[in-house]
Amino acid sequence: MELKHTEAAEAVKLITSGNRVFIHGGAATPVFLVKAMQNRHTDLENVELVSITTLGDVDFDTDIYRKSFFFNSLFVSAATRAVANSSRGDYVPIFLSQIPQLFYGNILPIDVALVQVSPPDKHGYCSLGTSVDIAKAAVDTAKIVIAQVNDRMPRTHGESFIHIDKLAALVYHNAELPEVDYSFAVNDIVGKIGYNVASLVEDGATLQLGIGSIPDQVLKNLGGHKDLGLHTEMFSDGIIDLIHKGVINNSLKKLNRGRSVTSFITGTRKLYDFVDDNPSIRVMNISYVNDTSIIRQNAKATAINSAIELDLTGQVCADSIGTYQYSGIGGQMDFMRGASLSEGGKPIIALPSQTQKGISRIVPFLKEGAGVVTTRGHVHWVVTEYGMVNLFGKSLKQRAKALIEIAHPNHREMLDKAYFSRFD
Repeated sequence: MELKHTEAAEAVKLITSGNRVFIHGGAATPVFLVKAMQNRHTDLENVELVSITTLGDVDFDTDIYRKSFFFNSLFVSAATRAVANSSRGDYVPIFLSQIPQLFYGNILPIDVALVQVSPPDKHGYCSLGTSVDIAKAAVDTAKIVIAQVNDRMPRTHGESFIHIDKLAALVYHNAELPEVDYSFAVNDIVGKIGYNVASLVEDGATLQLGIGSIPDQVLKNLGGHKDLGLHTEMFSDGIIDLIHKGVINNSLKKLNRGRSVTSFITGTRKLYDFVDDNPSIRVMNISYVNDTSIIRQNAKATAINSAIELDLTGQVCADSIGTYQYSGIGGQMDFMRGASLSEGGKPIIALPSQTQKGISRIVPFLKEGAGVVTTRGHVHWVVTEYGMVNLFGKSLKQRAKALIEIAHPNHREMLDKAYFSRFD
């Protein structure tokens, strides 16, 4: 098979002013292609960039890009936080499961998609590797697809494959993928939260885990469990030992029995090697993985997510600090709702009782301008290092009293005063 190869500087000439350009996200962020595009900034104007979380050395918060690029983020991350909150960027509030509809429905039509893929196999198929998520819809609908071909990208099974005939340009450039190790963020508080959450997980449960040190710590406390399943928008290194031990075996799932299902993968090289050509791992389109009607079909679906702050009635802010856009809606609501509808399911919000600066995360009212990601009607279990409460079926007053009990002791008097001011 004759493989076409293009230099990066030549490939990105396919991008023209006024285009909407999709950037592959997560560990698959094609940093080499992005930098080549940035090097053309003097030739480009009003190029709209769309992406979810990006990793690696990618920065658009620079004055020289002001006229060239506008970053319209679908999920704000550390690399895009500054630009998304500036005059050169914006944020689209949307459930992760529905982002593909923006592409397929021509609401945000993609002119050019920049992706990173594994080398083509003998049939000419590359793999989107660690991130199928919204990338599958982007490459399906983009007028032009430019691929960075990297032999360090794992070849994943599921819906990750793209044939070289779909690629307008292949840029061969090998580089290590960005790595994230959540174990370094563990402390006594995270450890207690992880233990508390793990105590809610039943044998035979199907897990969804969000991003960060708390989900990773939950996994470390599940070694004694049996017959767990995995159907989650993402996972990290913590699942490897549990799969090797047979704790996660997916034997009781109704859908995808025997296989772990995810949409993107972020961790260390150990994880990327583990998923490489591993048929027990299915990396699927986010519109499938995060579909509430799919999630609910596995019994005991247990969704573990976090929050920035939570008010006394149970409203969850997980995407902003006041009006400052910190992250995004993501898949929290997809899984909170799906788990609540699953037979024996448990939607869980887990968070430290206070910030590192000593500010309570359980508050009388959310900050002005804060986004409500999960409504008080969807919240069930809330977990801090001080305990666990189930708000399902509780009145506003009952909820407030329950949440005060698991707040940090330093803030309970303040919350008690807020309770009496509001309800008595």
